[in-house]
Amino acid sequence: MESKRQQKVGRQIQKDLGDIFQKEGQYLVNGSLVTVTGVRMTPDLGIARAYLSFLPEKNKAVLFEGIEENTKFIRQKLGERVRHQLRIVPELEFYLDDTAEYAAKMDALFADLVIPPADDEDKTE
Repeated sequence: MESKRQQKVGRQIQKDLGDIFQKEGQYLVNGSLVTVTGVRMTPDLGIARAYLSFLPEKNKAVLFEGIEENTKFIRQKLGERVRHQLRIVPELEFYLDDTAEYAAKMDALFADLVIPPADDEDKTE
């Protein structure tokens, strides 16, 4: 369970990373839309684990590699934004967020289910 401080810092970093990807880091993602779906902080606030999703999802692996290669640049831009709120700018770890794909897969599975109607005999007894 995260503390209130971890949650607050995580939300702030999530907002700032979103702005960085949208405004200053567009060339990193070749015009794709990057969504920071969540940020989890370690208890010492030294590491921020950011979960990313991409639209369109065609070249997701290539885009993710580009972001990982430019982690230093992204951390520098983050430091410029949070320098008055945090003593130490956390190290960034990026992870692919596949919850949207998982939800679509589960919806497809449920749509293919054939559930027979209940028998009327069970209701009358």
